[in-house]
Amino acid sequence: MTRHIRHAAVFCALLLVALLVNATRLQVFEAQSYDDNAANRRATIARYRQSRGDILVGGRAVTGSRDTEEQLRYERTYTDGPLYAPVTGFASQEYGTSFLEHTEDGVLSGTDPMLSPFPLWNDFTRAQNPGGDIGTTIDRTAQKVAYDGLSGRKGAVAAIEPSSGRILALVSSPSYDPAALSGNDAGVVRSWARLNGAADKPMLNRAVRQTYPPGSTFKVVTAAAALDARVITDLDEPTDSPAPYRLPGTTTTLTNESDGCANLSLREAFRWSCNTVFAKLGVDVGVTNMGATAQAFGFNDTALRIPFSVARSTFDTSVDRAQLALSSIGQYNTRATPLQMAMVSAAVANGGLVREPYLVERTTRAGGATVAMPGSRPVRQAMRPATAARLKELMTQVVTEGTGTNAAIPGATVGGKTGTAQHGLLNSGTPYAWFVSWAQGDDDLEPKVAVAVVVEDASAVRGDITGGGVAAPIARAVMEAVLRS
Repeated sequence: MTRHIRHAAVFCALLLVALLVNATRLQVFEAQSYDDNAANRRATIARYRQSRGDILVGGRAVTGSRDTEEQLRYERTYTDGPLYAPVTGFASQEYGTSFLEHTEDGVLSGTDPMLSPFPLWNDFTRAQNPGGDIGTTIDRTAQKVAYDGLSGRKGAVAAIEPSSGRILALVSSPSYDPAALSGNDAGVVRSWARLNGAADKPMLNRAVRQTYPPGSTFKVVTAAAALDARVITDLDEPTDSPAPYRLPGTTTTLTNESDGCANLSLREAFRWSCNTVFAKLGVDVGVTNMGATAQAFGFNDTALRIPFSVARSTFDTSVDRAQLALSSIGQYNTRATPLQMAMVSAAVANGGLVREPYLVERTTRAGGATVAMPGSRPVRQAMRPATAARLKELMTQVVTEGTGTNAAIPGATVGGKTGTAQHGLLNSGTPYAWFVSWAQGDDDLEPKVAVAVVVEDASAVRGDITGGGVAAPIARAVMEAVLRS
């Protein structure tokens, strides 16, 4: 009898060992495969069992969470969703996250270890912290007037504080309401299909993810290169610039929108945006110096994050002299995001220094305690301070007595540059209307804002676009909003 009991005990011990071995296999060696299994809903259920933290603009939440009392309990809500969609992105139970909802998901969902004073204890107890909040740099009023100014037309606005790189406005139009994608029902699937299939691409963030030919606004970069390379030493000295200008090595001639551009000084050519002068200047500066200056402003940078990625603005350095001439007036392969052109304007306003733009001001726990701030941002010299001072003078004259008078603000010094960008087959499309600018109040010690505006469907005669009739008033409204804040 004792022998049978002993055998039974040994057998039970073997079963226990086998159970422990199997549990170890499942929980240690195969745990990841089970976690990654599409049929495992535990992680998804846990993710939505508590509300997300909020994204803040001016200290007020523009996001929220709604208790659905379903298995995936909390669903994202948005205040003024279309207005802030280029900043917040969406948080969808069906389609994931984008923009700040994506890059700051760890904080917003409560999974980021920095939200807990004792992260190892959380690992042991499997506890989850409440979602933290993300405070943005966006100026509420500037964002609103930029959005209203576009009035649903295709286009974008980017505004930056030159001295710091803080992004004050980031608008894309037409836009969409991220709340339409928050849940996981059939309506969300229909909304996703409708938004992705729309011809006007409302989910495209035109301010940072769409590049355009910058047209004459790129002449700011060309002028900086010419002054830094000392191809131009006197703003008022006539240039050897025939009009029309024959592109080097070709029989093609380049003309201007207005007469009287032949041999104009840099000051007058900038004021009236003479293509022939700047095309020849680009050739005289050379592709090496032009490429170096463009890169110093931020062109060809693949690593820019704000914190989500920004499309690369491009200046092609593998061009012949004719192509360089066109590139130097913002055509051919030259492409830029509105954010990049705001950085160009900001560099002029900031004495030639480019501050890397950023969107997140601070990260806080649910109780309000700050856990992270952006700190100092990388800075680079785009041009000599003396060159920046000359360009400020040129851009100011564009607004006081040139093509950008629609951007003038009483009680402030404003510098600007208008531009049109040809596109389409044989340049048959309606030119994009551009305006880049900066503003400094009479009582301010330094410029407070730099803005770039592009309007795709300007629906205006070309002369009106060149004169700043479409984009300049939008930029003026944004600058006024920042100066008043």
